[in-house]
Amino acid sequence: MISATMPARPSTLANLRRGGIISSVEIVAAIDAYMRDPAAGPYRFPSGHSLDLAEIVSAMPALHRVERAGPQEKTFRNGLATALMAAHPTPP
Repeated sequence: MISATMPARPSTLANLRRGGIISSVEIVAAIDAYMRDPAAGPYRFPSGHSLDLAEIVSAMPALHRVERAGPQEKTFRNGLATALMAAHPTPP
């Protein structure tokens, strides 16, 4: 009998959140850190996973059209959170 296994795909942030590896509070902390300093570089979660939020924002044209400060900040944060959940963090 021949058995083929597929290589495991990298986990998305949503998978890591669902698995309890990264918490919702940690995701909000990553967004807060980006809002304070978009040029800070990749964000490292306590689990050791890292994610470059600036790279995600630059790859999402829809996020470029939303103000990061002021009345539309919540819209920007929600869009960023949505993009982050689909992202594949670098494992520790």
